[in-house]
Amino acid sequence: MAFETFKRQRAPVTGDPSLTIQKRGTLSLNVPAHSALESPEAVELLYDREAHLMALRKVDPGTDSAYVVRPLGKGNSTWLISGKAFTTYYGIEIGVARRWTGYVEDGLLIFDLSTPGTEVTGNRKPERSLFN
Repeated sequence: MAFETFKRQRAPVTGDPSLTIQKRGTLSLNVPAHSALESPEAVELLYDREAHLMALRKVDPGTDSAYVVRPLGKGNSTWLISGKAFTTYYGIEIGVARRWTGYVEDGLLIFDLSTPGTEVTGNRKPERSLFN
């Protein structure tokens, strides 16, 4: 038999700003995305229906359309935004977590949702084994 050792690997850290729309509609930003928005306390969520582009813009937390950006845990490597109402309103498919790489233009952090994005799986709840 030719066994090989499995070496646990973490997803590669990228320097590109990315947005993940989690399976229940929560939006998560990585460090480069948060930095690209100048470390916002709140953002506006924008959508271009024709081009299927989503954008985030830093705003004052007191703005009527503001969504609070909150850190996940103590490491400040991921930030969360409540996005369920946004995804529902614009008919953005959820149910499977997907990640997109974005770019900054005119003060907006833009993500092209016309592309399928990369499916993201977590490691919190392992799949059942045939032996369990």
